[in-house]
Amino acid sequence: MSLQKIPALFDLHVHFRDPGFTEKEDIFSGAAAMKAGGYSGVVCMPNTSPPVDNKKTIEYIRKKSMGQGVNIYPAACITKGMSGEELADFAEYERLGIKIITDDGKPVKNNELMRRAFIEAAKHNLLIADHCEDLDIIDGGIINRGEVSEALGVKGMDRLSEDLITARDIILAEELGTRIHICHVSTSGSVELIRAAKARGVKVTAETAPHYFIDTEKKLLTKDADYRMNPPLRTEQDRAAIEAAVIDGTIDCICTDHAPHTPSEKADFYKAPNGVIGLETAFAASYTYLVKTGKIPLERLIELMSTKPREIYGLLPSTHFVKFDLDESFIVNPERMKSKGRNCVFKGERLYGVLKN
Repeated sequence: MSLQKIPALFDLHVHFRDPGFTEKEDIFSGAAAMKAGGYSGVVCMPNTSPPVDNKKTIEYIRKKSMGQGVNIYPAACITKGMSGEELADFAEYERLGIKIITDDGKPVKNNELMRRAFIEAAKHNLLIADHCEDLDIIDGGIINRGEVSEALGVKGMDRLSEDLITARDIILAEELGTRIHICHVSTSGSVELIRAAKARGVKVTAETAPHYFIDTEKKLLTKDADYRMNPPLRTEQDRAAIEAAVIDGTIDCICTDHAPHTPSEKADFYKAPNGVIGLETAFAASYTYLVKTGKIPLERLIELMSTKPREIYGLLPSTHFVKFDLDESFIVNPERMKSKGRNCVFKGERLYGVLKN
Protein backbone atom coordinates (compact mmCIF):
# COMPACT_ATOMS: atom_id res chain seq x y z
CA MET A 1 0.00 0.00 0.00
CA SER A 2 1.27 3.46 -0.96
CA LEU A 3 -1.07 6.01 0.58
CA GLN A 4 -0.58 9.53 -0.75
CA LYS A 5 -2.26 12.52 0.87
CA ILE A 6 -3.04 15.22 -1.70
CA PRO A 7 -5.13 18.42 -1.83
CA ALA A 8 -8.74 17.69 -2.77
CA LEU A 9 -9.48 17.99 -6.49
CA PHE A 10 -11.33 20.84 -8.20
CA ASP A 11 -13.14 20.71 -11.54
CA LEU A 12 -13.97 23.83 -13.58
CA HIS A 13 -16.35 22.04 -15.92
CA VAL A 14 -19.16 19.63 -14.99
CA HIS A 15 -22.81 19.13 -15.88
CA PHE A 16 -25.12 18.14 -13.03
CA ARG A 17 -28.29 18.58 -15.18
CA ASP A 18 -30.16 20.21 -12.32
CA PRO A 19 -32.66 21.85 -12.80
CA GLY A 20 -34.53 20.27 -15.66
CA PHE A 21 -32.80 16.99 -16.52
CA THR A 22 -32.56 15.23 -13.18
CA GLU A 23 -33.16 11.79 -14.71
CA LYS A 24 -29.57 12.13 -16.01
CA GLU A 25 -28.02 13.60 -12.83
CA ASP A 26 -28.97 15.89 -9.97
CA ILE A 27 -27.14 17.89 -7.34
CA PHE A 28 -27.26 14.99 -4.86
CA SER A 29 -25.92 12.30 -7.19
CA GLY A 30 -23.39 14.74 -8.62
CA ALA A 31 -22.12 15.52 -5.12
CA ALA A 32 -21.83 11.79 -4.39
CA ALA A 33 -19.79 11.32 -7.58
CA MET A 34 -17.54 14.21 -6.53
CA LYS A 35 -16.80 12.64 -3.17
CA ALA A 36 -16.19 9.24 -4.78
CA GLY A 37 -13.64 10.86 -7.09
CA GLY A 38 -11.78 12.94 -4.50
CA TYR A 39 -13.28 16.32 -5.42
CA SER A 40 -14.16 19.06 -2.94
CA GLY A 41 -15.34 21.60 -5.51
CA VAL A 42 -16.77 21.84 -9.03
CA VAL A 43 -18.20 24.48 -11.35
CA CYS A 44 -21.53 23.48 -12.93
CA MET A 45 -22.31 24.52 -16.49
CA PRO A 46 -25.48 26.58 -17.01
CA ASN A 47 -27.16 24.64 -19.86
CA THR A 48 -29.96 23.45 -17.61
CA SER A 49 -33.71 23.98 -17.96
CA PRO A 50 -34.22 26.79 -17.25
CA PRO A 51 -30.73 28.02 -18.07
CA VAL A 52 -28.72 29.62 -15.27
CA ASP A 53 -29.19 33.28 -16.18
CA ASN A 54 -31.10 34.66 -13.18
CA LYS A 55 -31.03 34.97 -9.41
CA LYS A 56 -33.78 32.40 -8.83
CA THR A 57 -31.97 29.57 -10.63
CA ILE A 58 -28.61 30.46 -9.11
CA GLU A 59 -30.09 30.39 -5.63
CA TYR A 60 -31.90 27.11 -6.38
CA ILE A 61 -28.58 25.42 -7.17
CA ARG A 62 -26.85 26.90 -4.14
CA LYS A 63 -29.66 25.97 -1.77
CA LYS A 64 -29.89 22.41 -3.05
CA SER A 65 -26.10 22.06 -2.73
CA MET A 66 -26.09 22.97 0.95
CA GLY A 67 -25.21 20.16 3.34
CA GLN A 68 -23.61 17.95 0.68
CA GLY A 69 -20.13 18.26 2.12
CA VAL A 70 -18.68 19.64 -1.13
CA ASN A 71 -18.68 23.00 -2.90
CA ILE A 72 -20.80 23.28 -6.05
CA TYR A 73 -20.38 26.62 -7.81
CA PRO A 74 -22.82 27.57 -10.57
CA ALA A 75 -21.52 29.14 -13.75
CA ALA A 76 -23.98 31.48 -15.46
CA CYS A 77 -24.92 32.18 -19.08
CA ILE A 78 -23.27 34.84 -21.24
CA THR A 79 -26.54 35.55 -23.03
CA LYS A 80 -30.10 35.52 -21.76
CA GLY A 81 -31.54 32.04 -22.12
CA MET A 82 -28.34 30.98 -23.92
CA SER A 83 -30.02 32.47 -26.98
CA GLY A 84 -26.92 34.20 -28.33
CA GLU A 85 -28.96 37.36 -28.86
CA GLU A 86 -28.70 39.56 -25.76
CA LEU A 87 -26.15 39.74 -22.96
CA ALA A 88 -27.34 38.64 -19.53
CA ASP A 89 -27.15 40.96 -16.52
CA PHE A 90 -23.44 40.81 -15.66
CA ALA A 91 -23.79 43.37 -12.87
CA GLU A 92 -26.35 41.12 -11.19
CA TYR A 93 -24.01 38.16 -11.58
CA GLU A 94 -21.26 40.07 -9.82
CA ARG A 95 -23.62 40.94 -6.95
CA LEU A 96 -24.54 37.27 -6.67
CA GLY A 97 -20.90 36.17 -6.51
CA ILE A 98 -20.77 34.44 -9.90
CA LYS A 99 -17.19 33.98 -11.16
CA ILE A 100 -17.50 32.19 -14.53
CA ILE A 101 -19.86 32.80 -17.45
CA THR A 102 -20.33 30.63 -20.52
CA ASP A 103 -22.95 29.62 -23.05
CA ASP A 104 -21.20 26.23 -23.11
CA GLY A 105 -22.65 23.97 -25.84
CA LYS A 106 -24.30 26.91 -27.62
CA PRO A 107 -21.29 29.23 -28.05
CA VAL A 108 -21.98 32.85 -28.93
CA LYS A 109 -21.95 33.08 -32.73
CA ASN A 110 -22.17 36.87 -33.14
CA ASN A 111 -18.63 38.27 -32.97
CA GLU A 112 -19.71 41.78 -31.99
CA LEU A 113 -21.86 40.42 -29.18
CA MET A 114 -18.91 38.34 -27.98
CA ARG A 115 -16.66 41.41 -28.12
CA ARG A 116 -19.08 43.29 -25.88
CA ALA A 117 -19.29 40.27 -23.59
CA PHE A 118 -15.50 40.38 -23.10
CA ILE A 119 -15.64 44.09 -22.23
CA GLU A 120 -18.57 43.77 -19.81
CA ALA A 121 -17.19 40.62 -18.20
CA ALA A 122 -13.94 42.43 -17.38
CA LYS A 123 -15.90 45.29 -15.78
CA HIS A 124 -17.69 42.87 -13.46
CA ASN A 125 -14.82 40.49 -12.59
CA LEU A 126 -16.27 37.62 -14.61
CA LEU A 127 -14.20 35.05 -16.48
CA ILE A 128 -15.54 33.91 -19.84
CA ALA A 129 -15.09 30.16 -20.35
CA ASP A 130 -15.82 29.25 -23.95
CA HIS A 131 -16.81 25.97 -25.55
CA CYS A 132 -15.07 26.74 -28.84
CA GLU A 133 -17.26 25.42 -31.62
CA ASP A 134 -18.65 26.87 -34.84
CA LEU A 135 -22.01 25.15 -35.11
CA ASP A 136 -22.37 26.04 -38.80
CA ILE A 137 -19.24 24.03 -39.55
CA ILE A 138 -20.40 21.13 -37.37
CA ASP A 139 -23.71 21.00 -39.27
CA GLY A 140 -24.96 17.79 -37.69
CA GLY A 141 -21.64 15.96 -37.41
CA ILE A 142 -21.46 13.37 -34.61
CA ILE A 143 -17.78 12.26 -34.44
CA ASN A 144 -14.44 13.65 -35.60
CA ARG A 145 -14.32 14.24 -39.33
CA GLY A 146 -11.67 11.96 -40.76
CA GLU A 147 -10.71 8.36 -41.32
CA VAL A 148 -13.18 6.85 -38.84
CA SER A 149 -16.18 8.97 -39.85
CA GLU A 150 -15.54 7.98 -43.46
CA ALA A 151 -15.22 4.30 -42.53
CA LEU A 152 -18.51 4.41 -40.63
CA GLY A 153 -20.27 6.55 -43.22
CA VAL A 154 -21.34 9.19 -40.71
CA LYS A 155 -21.12 12.96 -40.80
CA GLY A 156 -17.99 14.29 -39.14
CA MET A 157 -17.16 17.28 -36.92
CA ASP A 158 -14.37 19.24 -38.60
CA ARG A 159 -11.51 20.42 -36.36
CA LEU A 160 -11.82 23.88 -37.95
CA SER A 161 -14.94 24.33 -35.84
CA GLU A 162 -12.83 24.34 -32.67
CA ASP A 163 -9.75 26.07 -34.05
CA LEU A 164 -11.58 29.03 -35.57
CA ILE A 165 -13.44 29.93 -32.38
CA THR A 166 -10.31 29.38 -30.28
CA ALA A 167 -8.52 31.84 -32.58
CA ARG A 168 -11.40 34.34 -32.37
CA ASP A 169 -11.44 34.27 -28.58
CA ILE A 170 -7.68 34.68 -28.35
CA ILE A 171 -7.81 37.65 -30.73
CA LEU A 172 -10.55 39.29 -28.66
CA ALA A 173 -8.72 38.70 -25.37
CA GLU A 174 -5.47 40.05 -26.83
CA GLU A 175 -7.07 43.12 -28.38
CA LEU A 176 -9.10 43.98 -25.30
CA GLY A 177 -6.54 42.94 -22.68
CA THR A 178 -9.06 40.64 -20.97
CA ARG A 179 -9.03 37.04 -19.78
CA ILE A 180 -10.36 34.00 -21.62
CA HIS A 181 -10.56 30.36 -20.56
CA ILE A 182 -10.70 27.80 -23.36
CA CYS A 183 -12.72 24.70 -22.47
CA HIS A 184 -11.93 21.04 -23.25
CA VAL A 185 -9.16 21.54 -25.83
CA SER A 186 -9.06 18.60 -28.26
CA THR A 187 -7.07 19.62 -31.37
CA SER A 188 -3.39 20.13 -32.13
CA GLY A 189 -4.37 23.38 -33.86
CA SER A 190 -5.95 24.84 -30.74
CA VAL A 191 -2.91 23.79 -28.71
CA GLU A 192 -0.62 25.73 -31.04
CA LEU A 193 -2.88 28.78 -30.93
CA ILE A 194 -2.92 28.75 -27.13
CA ARG A 195 0.81 28.11 -26.83
CA ALA A 196 1.63 31.03 -29.15
CA ALA A 197 -0.85 33.32 -27.38
CA LYS A 198 0.68 32.57 -23.99
CA ALA A 199 4.13 33.36 -25.38
CA ARG A 200 2.80 36.78 -26.43
CA GLY A 201 1.38 37.41 -22.96
CA VAL A 202 -2.30 36.92 -23.79
CA LYS A 203 -4.36 36.21 -20.65
CA VAL A 204 -5.52 32.79 -21.80
CA THR A 205 -5.95 29.63 -19.76
CA ALA A 206 -7.05 26.25 -21.04
CA GLU A 207 -8.37 22.90 -19.89
CA THR A 208 -8.63 19.45 -21.36
CA ALA A 209 -10.15 16.14 -20.21
CA PRO A 210 -8.41 12.79 -19.65
CA HIS A 211 -9.97 11.14 -22.69
CA TYR A 212 -8.35 13.66 -25.03
CA PHE A 213 -4.80 12.69 -24.02
CA ILE A 214 -5.57 8.98 -23.61
CA ASP A 215 -7.98 7.90 -26.39
CA THR A 216 -8.47 8.52 -30.11
CA GLU A 217 -11.28 8.34 -32.64
CA LYS A 218 -10.49 4.64 -33.15
CA LYS A 219 -12.72 3.97 -30.11
CA LEU A 220 -15.69 4.94 -32.29
CA LEU A 221 -15.16 1.95 -34.59
CA THR A 222 -17.11 -0.02 -31.95
CA LYS A 223 -20.18 2.13 -32.65
CA ASP A 224 -20.56 2.55 -28.89
CA ALA A 225 -22.13 5.94 -28.12
CA ASP A 226 -20.41 5.99 -24.72
CA TYR A 227 -17.32 7.12 -26.67
CA ARG A 228 -19.18 10.04 -28.25
CA MET A 229 -18.63 13.45 -26.70
CA ASN A 230 -18.26 17.05 -27.87
CA PRO A 231 -15.59 17.93 -28.81
CA PRO A 232 -15.03 14.41 -30.12
CA LEU A 233 -12.14 12.02 -29.72
CA ARG A 234 -9.73 12.90 -32.50
CA THR A 235 -6.56 11.52 -34.15
CA GLU A 236 -3.35 10.19 -32.63
CA GLN A 237 -1.65 13.44 -33.70
CA ASP A 238 -4.19 15.41 -31.67
CA ARG A 239 -3.91 13.07 -28.69
CA ALA A 240 -0.13 13.42 -28.65
CA ALA A 241 -0.41 17.22 -28.95
CA ILE A 242 -2.81 17.38 -26.00
CA GLU A 243 -0.51 15.18 -23.93
CA ALA A 244 2.48 17.38 -24.76
CA ALA A 245 0.51 20.50 -23.86
CA VAL A 246 -0.42 19.00 -20.49
CA ILE A 247 3.21 18.16 -19.84
CA ASP A 248 4.69 21.53 -20.87
CA GLY A 249 2.08 23.74 -19.19
CA THR A 250 0.29 25.03 -22.30
CA ILE A 251 -2.82 23.39 -20.85
CA ASP A 252 -3.42 24.64 -17.32
CA CYS A 253 -5.78 22.07 -15.88
CA ILE A 254 -7.44 18.71 -16.32
CA CYS A 255 -11.22 18.86 -16.03
CA THR A 256 -13.81 16.20 -16.76
CA ASP A 257 -16.68 17.81 -18.69
CA HIS A 258 -18.69 15.29 -16.64
CA ALA A 259 -21.83 14.90 -18.78
CA PRO A 260 -24.24 12.15 -17.70
CA HIS A 261 -26.94 10.74 -19.97
CA THR A 262 -29.34 7.86 -19.39
CA PRO A 263 -28.49 4.41 -20.78
CA SER A 264 -31.54 4.55 -23.04
CA GLU A 265 -30.32 7.81 -24.57
CA LYS A 266 -26.91 6.29 -25.22
CA ALA A 267 -28.31 3.07 -26.72
CA ASP A 268 -28.44 4.34 -30.32
CA PHE A 269 -24.98 5.24 -31.66
CA TYR A 270 -26.35 7.52 -34.36
CA LYS A 271 -28.93 9.42 -32.33
CA ALA A 272 -27.35 9.52 -28.86
CA PRO A 273 -26.51 12.85 -27.22
CA ASN A 274 -22.83 13.67 -26.79
CA GLY A 275 -21.20 13.42 -23.37
CA VAL A 276 -19.33 11.15 -20.98
CA ILE A 277 -19.02 10.99 -17.21
CA GLY A 278 -15.66 11.47 -15.54
CA LEU A 279 -15.60 12.57 -11.92
CA GLU A 280 -15.04 9.09 -10.50
CA THR A 281 -12.24 8.12 -12.91
CA ALA A 282 -10.40 11.37 -13.73
CA PHE A 283 -7.68 11.16 -11.10
CA ALA A 284 -7.02 7.46 -11.58
CA ALA A 285 -6.98 7.75 -15.38
CA SER A 286 -4.64 10.75 -15.28
CA TYR A 287 -2.38 9.13 -12.69
CA THR A 288 -2.24 5.86 -14.62
CA TYR A 289 -1.45 7.40 -18.00
CA LEU A 290 0.67 10.40 -16.97
CA VAL A 291 2.35 9.78 -13.61
CA LYS A 292 2.73 6.01 -13.51
CA THR A 293 4.29 6.16 -17.00
CA GLY A 294 6.80 8.78 -15.85
CA LYS A 295 5.54 11.56 -18.13
CA ILE A 296 4.87 13.98 -15.27
CA PRO A 297 5.51 13.90 -11.50
CA LEU A 298 2.64 13.61 -9.04
CA GLU A 299 3.19 17.26 -8.07
CA ARG A 300 2.34 18.34 -11.62
CA LEU A 301 -0.85 16.27 -11.58
CA ILE A 302 -1.88 17.95 -8.31
CA GLU A 303 -1.28 21.33 -9.96
CA LEU A 304 -3.41 20.31 -12.95
CA MET A 305 -6.31 18.89 -10.95
CA SER A 306 -6.35 20.96 -7.76
CA THR A 307 -4.11 24.02 -7.47
CA LYS A 308 -4.47 25.61 -10.91
CA PRO A 309 -8.22 25.16 -11.44
CA ARG A 310 -8.83 26.68 -8.00
CA GLU A 311 -6.53 29.57 -8.88
CA ILE A 312 -8.35 30.18 -12.18
CA TYR A 313 -11.65 30.26 -10.30
CA GLY A 314 -10.21 32.68 -7.74
CA LEU A 315 -9.71 30.38 -4.77
CA LEU A 316 -6.74 29.72 -2.53
CA PRO A 317 -5.14 26.24 -2.52
CA SER A 318 -7.31 23.62 -0.84
CA THR A 319 -6.94 23.01 2.88
CA HIS A 320 -8.93 19.79 2.52
CA PHE A 321 -6.94 16.66 1.71
CA VAL A 322 -7.85 13.25 0.34
CA LYS A 323 -5.90 9.98 0.34
CA PHE A 324 -5.27 7.73 -2.64
CA ASP A 325 -3.55 4.36 -2.62
CA LEU A 326 -1.40 4.79 -5.72
CA ASP A 327 -0.35 1.14 -5.83
CA GLU A 328 -3.87 -0.26 -5.76
CA SER A 329 -5.71 -0.75 -9.04
CA PHE A 330 -9.33 -1.38 -9.99
CA ILE A 331 -11.36 -2.33 -13.04
CA VAL A 332 -13.72 0.48 -13.98
CA ASN A 333 -17.31 -0.68 -13.55
CA PRO A 334 -19.88 2.04 -14.32
CA GLU A 335 -22.60 0.06 -12.51
CA ARG A 336 -20.83 0.71 -9.21
CA MET A 337 -20.56 4.45 -9.67
CA LYS A 338 -22.36 7.07 -7.61
CA SER A 339 -23.29 9.13 -10.65
CA LYS A 340 -26.61 8.35 -12.32
CA GLY A 341 -24.71 8.21 -15.61
CA ARG A 342 -23.10 5.01 -16.90
CA ASN A 343 -21.53 6.53 -20.03
CA CYS A 344 -17.87 6.10 -19.04
CA VAL A 345 -15.07 5.97 -21.62
CA PHE A 346 -12.80 3.97 -19.29
CA LYS A 347 -15.25 1.15 -18.62
CA GLY A 348 -13.54 -2.20 -18.32
CA GLU A 349 -10.06 -0.68 -18.02
CA ARG A 350 -7.63 -1.17 -15.15
CA LEU A 351 -6.65 2.11 -13.49
CA TYR A 352 -4.37 2.86 -10.56
CA GLY A 353 -5.18 5.15 -7.65
CA VAL A 354 -7.95 4.14 -5.26
CA LEU A 355 -9.53 6.75 -2.98
CA LYS A 356 -9.24 5.72 0.67
CA ASN A 357 -11.13 8.49 2.50
